[in-house]
Amino acid sequence: MDYKKNAGIDLHIHSNASDGTFSPYEILCHAGKLGLKAISITDHDTLDGSKEALRIGIPSSLKFLTGVEISTALPPDFEHTGSCHILGYLIPIDNPALNETLRVLQDARKNRNPKIIKQLNALNVDITLEEVINNTIERQVGRPHIARIMAKKGIVTSINEAFDKYLGQGRPAYVDKYRIDCAKAIEVILNSGGIPVLAHPFLLKQNKGQPFENLIKFLKTMGLMGMEIYYPDHSPDLIAYYTKIANRFGLLITGGTDFHGDLKPDIQMGSGNGNLIIPYELYEKLITAKKSRPYQPSS
Repeated sequence: MDYKKNAGIDLHIHSNASDGTFSPYEILCHAGKLGLKAISITDHDTLDGSKEALRIGIPSSLKFLTGVEISTALPPDFEHTGSCHILGYLIPIDNPALNETLRVLQDARKNRNPKIIKQLNALNVDITLEEVINNTIERQVGRPHIARIMAKKGIVTSINEAFDKYLGQGRPAYVDKYRIDCAKAIEVILNSGGIPVLAHPFLLKQNKGQPFENLIKFLKTMGLMGMEIYYPDHSPDLIAYYTKIANRFGLLITGGTDFHGDLKPDIQMGSGNGNLIIPYELYEKLITAKKSRPYQPSS
């Protein structure tokens, strides 16, 4: 595929400020080579990737949105499992309340890792936190990095097997992570002046037949402004379905690949599995929404 000819945007990219393997500088360079028109670095629970990209300087040919991805918990009323992540776009990087919330989440991530290692050791898996940290270039250490060391040592044959046998939800070394309430995540993004967007709805699994629309209606009342619809795991039928829901609730449509570099080698920046093109007009609509917001950031 000629990516320059079919250039779009990618608003869901992870750098080595969290669990991606590309530095912000490498992301900017790679986006330029691919001919992408706009990107956002949306690291897990940190703005450090966006901050570094801004310090480096954004090329004139590329539009850039500050971003973050926050892991959240749904209220008990909603019988959904899986990943409820809220993306925040166009965020002032120095907002005190948001940065304090992210600091709490980062500390929780760090505290989770020793518990996972302890569980693995109890299963006679020979691994230490020190060797995981020493073999990790990314700034946030988590399950993918533990899985990578397990594969490197021959304990498992692949990262996927490490999750399937040990680290995935319901597996013997799984340790649940601290999440803030989804309403709190939306609130802190809104109060910072940003735009909150539901990430990869495909990863939310419905239980007990509860309609997905009910969840979106609830999140909309909390202040949700958009939904990530263009995503590698979303089929054309799902894209059409999610678009219909977004239009029904007056939500912005966004898209991104969830690029992590070598940790997800099958997912390429800007094109996902190879055939994803995210229209530039979605970036323009985000900018318009930012300019027309009826509320201002809190101090």
